[in-house]
Amino acid sequence: MENKISHGRLSGADNRFKCAALLAVLCLISSCAAGPPVQEMSDARQAIAVAREAGAADHAPDALRAAQAYLDSALRNLAKKEYELAKINAIEAKKDAQNALALAAGSSTKNPNP
Repeated sequence: MENKISHGRLSGADNRFKCAALLAVLCLISSCAAGPPVQEMSDARQAIAVAREAGAADHAPDALRAAQAYLDSALRNLAKKEYELAKINAIEAKKDAQNALALAAGSSTKNPNP
C-alpha cells in the first residue's frame, strides 16, 4: 500500500485507470442519453417546404423526391427509436432539399416566366 499512496496521492497508473473508467462511464451515459433529432427533423421539413415553394417540384423533381425519401426514412427510423440513423437521414434530406432549391432557383432565373 505504501508504494501506491505517497502523501495522500494515488500513483500515476491508478490515476490513469480511474480517468479511463470515468471516461468510459461518461461515454456510455451520453450514448444512452441521445434523444430524437428534433432540430434536424425540423430543418429537413423546413428545407423541403421552401424548395417546394420555390418550384422544385417542376424544376428539380429528382432532387426534391430524394429529399422526401430521406425524410420518410428518417421518420421510419424515428418510429423505431433509431435516433442516430434518423439524424443522418434528416441531414441528407436537408442537403437534397437545399440542392433542389438551388436547382429551382437557377432554373427560374433562366426562365423568369411564372
